[in-house]
Amino acid sequence: MHKRKKKETTLPLSSNLAKRLPLPIMPSNFLRTANLFTLNFKSFLLILSLLLNVYLLLYRWHSFVPPSTAISLDTASPTTRHHIVFAIASSSLSWPKRKHYVHHWYSPNSTRAFAFLDAPVVNASSSLSDVPPVVISADTSKFPYTFKRGLPSAIRVARVVKEVVDRNESDVRWFVFGDDDTVFFVDNLVETLSKYDHNSWFYIGSNSESYEQNVKYSFDMAFGGGGFAISHSLARVLARVLDSCLRRYGHLYGSDARIYSCVAELGVGLTHEPGFHQVDMRGNLFGMLAAHPLSPLLSLHHLDILEPLFPDMNRTQALEHLFAAANVDPARILQQTVCYDQSNSLTFSVSWGFAVQVSQGNELLPNLLSVQRSFTPWSRGSNVNAHFMYNLRDYPRDPCRRPSVFFLESVTTNKRGIWTNYTRRVVGHCFESNPLKQLKHIGVFAKKLELDTKQMKALRRQCCNVLPSSSDSMIIHIRQCGTDELISMQY
Repeated sequence: MHKRKKKETTLPLSSNLAKRLPLPIMPSNFLRTANLFTLNFKSFLLILSLLLNVYLLLYRWHSFVPPSTAISLDTASPTTRHHIVFAIASSSLSWPKRKHYVHHWYSPNSTRAFAFLDAPVVNASSSLSDVPPVVISADTSKFPYTFKRGLPSAIRVARVVKEVVDRNESDVRWFVFGDDDTVFFVDNLVETLSKYDHNSWFYIGSNSESYEQNVKYSFDMAFGGGGFAISHSLARVLARVLDSCLRRYGHLYGSDARIYSCVAELGVGLTHEPGFHQVDMRGNLFGMLAAHPLSPLLSLHHLDILEPLFPDMNRTQALEHLFAAANVDPARILQQTVCYDQSNSLTFSVSWGFAVQVSQGNELLPNLLSVQRSFTPWSRGSNVNAHFMYNLRDYPRDPCRRPSVFFLESVTTNKRGIWTNYTRRVVGHCFESNPLKQLKHIGVFAKKLELDTKQMKALRRQCCNVLPSSSDSMIIHIRQCGTDELISMQY
């Protein structure tokens, strides 16, 4: 029998080769290693891509974060005098006459300050050694000034902001600006500025006491004579753009208006601190000092225009007398404390370190917080309006209706606290019988007022007690008020 031959089929060359060539036998552990390597490499690429994206996001975020929100590691340390740099605007003509004002508050061992002048002082010999070093300002004649009857020196004074920042002083948190007749209370400035983050953009000051001056210039501008503070983060940006602003605002009058305009263009508004005092008024400042706002005293301006702060003294003596108290207890200076003597129906208003007023009867606290009109407007003339930014009460023309006033005589300290002594000052003659005529001296005792940052942000007036005393002298004890204690005459 014939065997049927198997039908031969023609396979593709690749199949034939596949059949003829033996397949390599791959070890199982090698396959697992290859798969694992592929998996790990893919994971590595994925993680690398994620890290790169995160880095790019953080880089872009950091690039666009404004300096006002930047965080510095030095915020944990308390602000001190060393962290503040003062820039005082003066001139070669006014500096010899006014540097004694700066002498009262400047200390070369603890205060950093520079006086910016237009030219060196001729015959600069002086008995005052404790004054800031002098810096000659750069030429500003290239900037326009078109305000009629104004002084182009306003441009040079405004540019002090740039020049003091460009000095690149180390470890500066705040720049404070003022005039050569501005008196600062440095310790109070330190405590007040400590409330704010110097790494944020802050423009801190106050406007004028004169309503008309604010209408004329701005309610939102820090008046330069009273002084103002700019945080270092804002100051550095402001210094970079200030020259361009000076070219746009040639039509303005003063330096402070130019600074305000440029700060406004940066989108920053004024933070009000009522302790800065422009003092746009004339005459006797008693009413304002005796009813100072419930905030630390930071500055006083125009003292060479006003009457001496204390009677029977010249301006220099009176200022030294005020600083004698301010240097002992800076936070308490001019702080108004009111207490009542119910048994004798008397009301005592203490402006610590300045004066004590004693009134017969029950004077309600809100009435005593208003400012007595003892001064006149800054502008002169019969058509000048006398509108001020205070709640005002008239100064009685009748001497019998005025409170008895006792001015600061001396300050002493001991382990228990601080004693201030006040002596009666008679103004005018009252011919009516007055039981207060026999009272000649008032002593006030208080412990040093030390407020932390939390207390500075939520200030509260202190209370006082009238202690039993003799017919010609009385003692008042100032203390912290109780939780639910009212400052009123209790019946």
